[in-house]
Amino acid sequence: MARKVREVMTAAPVTVGPQTSVGEVARVMRDEGIGAVLVAEGDELRGLVTDRDLAVRIVAREGDIADYSVADACSDELITVSLDDDLDRAVSLMRQHAVRRLPVVEDGLPVGIVSLGDLAVEHETDSALADISAADPNQ
Repeated sequence: MARKVREVMTAAPVTVGPQTSVGEVARVMRDEGIGAVLVAEGDELRGLVTDRDLAVRIVAREGDIADYSVADACSDELITVSLDDDLDRAVSLMRQHAVRRLPVVEDGLPVGIVSLGDLAVEHETDSALADISAADPNQ
């Protein structure tokens, strides 16, 4: 039987509003030891922002980073999976869209994130990516 996204995802993802400052999002990532947060407005999933998005889309710009909100940094063309999607579907979507993380939704609401690292831990237990992904985060 094929494994399901629900079995490997990170549940209860951290979610922020689109007007949250990029500084606040960076502090949340640091404090929670995570590299991505979901962006939602009410119950509607609006985007996903990663630590790399903050560096490339905000820090590398001219000007004061305090002038930017997470809406300026996040990816807004989201590819999502459901709790009951097979892991093979998640892998296929990541390859097809060149993304490392997929929000997991149920009835349109965000319930988790599945990452390339989650899939490596599951499928390629002897790989360097699996080892790194399974390790405690650096603080």
